[in-house]
Amino acid sequence: MAITTINSNLLYKIIIVISFLALTTCPVASAEECTSNHEGECHNRSEALKYKIIAIFAILVTSMIGVTLPTLSRIVPAIHPDRDLFALVKAFASGVILATGYMHVLPDSFNDLMSDCLPENPWHKFPFTTFIAMFSAIFTLMVDSFTISFFKKRIPASSSTSDVSEKNIEVNGGCREVNKELELLSHSHTHGHEIEHGNGNMKVVSAEQLLRYRVISQVLELGIVVHSVVIGLSLGASDNQCTIRPLIAALCFHQIFEGMGLGGCILQAEYGIKMKCIMVFFFSVTTPFGIALGIALSKVYTDTSPTSLIVEGVLNAVSAGLLNYMALVELLATDFMGSKLQSRVKLQIFSYLFVLLGAGGMSVMAIWA
Repeated sequence: MAITTINSNLLYKIIIVISFLALTTCPVASAEECTSNHEGECHNRSEALKYKIIAIFAILVTSMIGVTLPTLSRIVPAIHPDRDLFALVKAFASGVILATGYMHVLPDSFNDLMSDCLPENPWHKFPFTTFIAMFSAIFTLMVDSFTISFFKKRIPASSSTSDVSEKNIEVNGGCREVNKELELLSHSHTHGHEIEHGNGNMKVVSAEQLLRYRVISQVLELGIVVHSVVIGLSLGASDNQCTIRPLIAALCFHQIFEGMGLGGCILQAEYGIKMKCIMVFFFSVTTPFGIALGIALSKVYTDTSPTSLIVEGVLNAVSAGLLNYMALVELLATDFMGSKLQSRVKLQIFSYLFVLLGAGGMSVMAIWA
């Protein structure tokens, strides 16, 4: 009986010692994994640098192509905003933006903020990703609402007392003149808006709708820019050439169709040439800039350090909430609830198919990116 008690006590002590050793050694091992530079056949700094340089130029070119394609409506009338093809292309691009938020940005944020490299408390005790994304969507709604309220007050009362806030913009030959009321909607001083016309010499423009297009385009670009810098930084800091190669192709595809969605919004906003160039420039250079920044910081930046994980995770969550709100509310809901698609069931069905194609194609890209 005494021997049994001694053996039990000894076994109990051994279990306590083993548990203590496990608890004290696991964090050390985890810390080593989080701070170590993983080596292997896929980790070659010089080879990875070559692919990063290729990525900078490839993504820059594809970004410019994607965001400027909608502006070719002057050359190719079929992609004019009033045409059916433009509605289908925009539906496809909206699906790409939606999938970007749900299938790329949101999972990245989960991976960052739930990483084993972060302390158990508080990062593993609370779903910070969805919490931040939720408030990001609410904040985007606030910005959207307050911005529209602010600029509505700048529209003279006369613009809302005739023809339900609609203004006629007359085009005589090559000279285009815009009512002064609409000029007040621009965030920068312009001397007129280039208005595309499908037929006839008269186009009815809603001042309120034009304002919404401008708010949508700027808020959407903000979310895209945040996400682009983060993903560019991650790619630029990585030395894993096996990951970088497929990521280049996936990002080029992503930038083309995301750019088409943004370019369509910019075109509908009827900005002056200066503002269009600024928005195209920032969309095109943010991902290459992030890659270049990641290359510059690759010796001091590690994507597994707690600070990097928290910063990237929070920014990705913010971007995810913003992109999801913009894709669902401002792009898809606005178009599908609008008079054009509501009055034409066949076009509405085809638009839904293109949304599914865009979202599905971008979701497949999540295998590599």
